[in-house]
Amino acid sequence: MAPLPNAALVQSPLQLYRYLLRCCRLLPTESIQQHYKHAIRQNFRVHADEDDPERIQQIIRRAIEDADWVLNKVRSPLKLMYTWVNFYIFSTAAEPEF
Repeated sequence: MAPLPNAALVQSPLQLYRYLLRCCRLLPTESIQQHYKHAIRQNFRVHADEDDPERIQQIIRRAIEDADWVLNKVRSPLKLMYTWVNFYIFSTAAEPEF
């Protein structure tokens, strides 16, 4: 499963770059967002001279998979935390009196 619905539409390096920067907006803190934006920019520069179409598609697929992994890694602890918070709030709430 891709992190954003438009992952299947990514075909060029520029589209990948924009897509990955949009994925960064889904990360929870500004510092984490800046870290991944920096890594995306560096990797874009490193692979800027790539001209083999197969290699470019391989890089695109791998980058989308990595973005999915990072977002799932970040979402899982947050989802677990919210589940426990909701459980605590609703289990300790006083019963309504009628």
